[in-house]
Amino acid sequence: MEKTKKTILVVDDTETNIDIMLELLSDKYDVVVALDGKSAFDAVGDNEVDLILLDIMMPDIDGYDVCRGLKADERSINIPIIFITALDDEKSIEKAYAAGGDDYVAKPFKPLELLARIDTQLKLKELINHLNYISSYDEMTGIYNRRKFFELGEKRFAQSTNELYAVMIDIDKFKNINDSYGHPTGDRVIKIVAKTVSEYLSHDAIFGRLGGEEFAILCNCPSPKSVSENIESIRAAVEALELLSDAGESIKLTISEGVAKRNSATKSLDDLLRVADVALYEAKGLGRNRVIFR
Repeated sequence: MEKTKKTILVVDDTETNIDIMLELLSDKYDVVVALDGKSAFDAVGDNEVDLILLDIMMPDIDGYDVCRGLKADERSINIPIIFITALDDEKSIEKAYAAGGDDYVAKPFKPLELLARIDTQLKLKELINHLNYISSYDEMTGIYNRRKFFELGEKRFAQSTNELYAVMIDIDKFKNINDSYGHPTGDRVIKIVAKTVSEYLSHDAIFGRLGGEEFAILCNCPSPKSVSENIESIRAAVEALELLSDAGESIKLTISEGVAKRNSATKSLDDLLRVADVALYEAKGLGRNRVIFR
C-alpha cells in the first residue's frame, strides 16, 4: 500500500525534545523515534525513512558519526539529514555539514521555520529522485535506458566470472508494424514486449532498452542450459501475445534473440555484447523468431 505520509526519523536522547517533536510533526508526518545512534541505524533498516532530524550530543555515538555512517550506507545515503542541536558556534555548524548534513537548525528552534526547512528538504529529495529516475530509466517502458544499462553492466562485468551471459533482443519486422498500424501502436508493442520480458527475469538481471526496438539483458546463470531455457521461454511468451490494432486487427509479434556466454577471450562488456549481437543477426537471417546461442 502506498504511503500517505512522509516518514521522519527523530534521533534524540532527551525525552522532552522527543515530545516536542512528536507534537509538532505527528499531524503531518509519520514519526519514528531513535534514542541513540545504534537505534537510528536500526530504524533506517526497518522503515522507509524520508528525512532525519538528528541531535549532535548523544551518548555512545555522537550525531556527527551517526550522520557519517548514514551517508556511507546505500540504504540511507540519499535521505536528507537536518541537524537540530543547541550547539550554534561556527565550528560545530561547519563540522555538521562536513559530516554530510543537509541543513542545520539551532535550538531553541522556531516551529514554523523548522517545518519550512523540512518541507524544503523533502521537495529537494523528490526532485533529485525524479531526476535520477529520468536519467536512468526509459520513459516509455520503465526499464533501464541505454546509459544506465551500460553503467550497471560495466560493474557487473567487472564483478562476474564465466557465469555471465548477454542477450540481445530485437522485435521482428518492427518497421512493418509502424508502417502498417502507426507509431502509437508501435509504442504499445515496445511496451508489451518489455513488460513480457521483465516477467521472466530474475531480480538481479540487468534489462535495458538500447534504442528503438532493441533490448539487452545481462544476467548470471548457473548453466548454459538454464539460460537457454529461460530465453526460449521469453521468445515463446512474446509469440503467444495477443495484440489488437486500433482497428481491431490482430498483430502477430515475435522476437529474435542472440545469447553469448562470457569466456576467457571476453575482455570487456562490449566484446560480450558484440558476440550476442552476431548471434542475434544470425537468428534474424535464419528466419527470425528464434534464439541463437554462441
